[in-house]
Amino acid sequence: MDDVRGKVAVITGGASGIGLATALALARRGARIVLADIEESVLGGAVTAVRDAGAEAEGVVCDVGDRGAVEQLADFAFRGMGAVHIVFHNAGVAVGGPVVEMQHSDWEWTLRVNLWGAIHGVEAFTQRMIDQREGGHILFTASFAGLVPNVGLGPYCVSKYGVVALAEVLRRELRPHDIGVSVLCPMRVATEIGRSERNRPAALGGPEASPPVLDQGEENEALAGRVLEVGGVAEQVVDAIVANRLYILPHEESRAPIRRRFERIDASFGA
Repeated sequence: MDDVRGKVAVITGGASGIGLATALALARRGARIVLADIEESVLGGAVTAVRDAGAEAEGVVCDVGDRGAVEQLADFAFRGMGAVHIVFHNAGVAVGGPVVEMQHSDWEWTLRVNLWGAIHGVEAFTQRMIDQREGGHILFTASFAGLVPNVGLGPYCVSKYGVVALAEVLRRELRPHDIGVSVLCPMRVATEIGRSERNRPAALGGPEASPPVLDQGEENEALAGRVLEVGGVAEQVVDAIVANRLYILPHEESRAPIRRRFERIDASFGA
């Protein structure tokens, strides 16, 4: 996709953080935007911000863990905007703490949003993008934790490893249809994921049931990497669409631990 001007982009988790910043970056380049988010209270303001940036924009309240809701989102986007060319499966949540301390509901909520949310999006949008024969691009927000294990983020790592695998497989499968695929794998970014318990449904324990994620401030040495601002990350996301780049790795400091992981794997062949 050489140019996003006039293209329709659907972004989940689009009312804040990386999702909203990417919507604004796409808007500045002339794309048309559908923002989807579970937080109705902030969705309207996000849509207004994108419109103020000069883009046509609509908002849809959507829980990506609900397959029917994601199907309705796809129906709205294809019907209301006429086509969909870019889908950014970005919505995500996290819980913190050792694996042995996780409740079943912690696993269920994390996988429901992070992994099943991405799968639901693939089910709802991908075949319709193929059928419209206009090419396009699909993106996923994974994490550095989807490439290298992070202690204290077990369910999150499991979900994001799955998202990376999904993106890598789709990259190969969709190439004949001129649909590119990218997966974003940052370390720390200045988002609200550390407060994602605010959206945990009552059926899975509600906000008070979530073990807190470690603080995302610069002083937190337990999580590697600088805290990047969302705007710069969003520009890299848009650049990856245009360049059709599979991996988006905003943190240079993630390179060494990623290399060490694959060196450990390689060394096992000679063990």
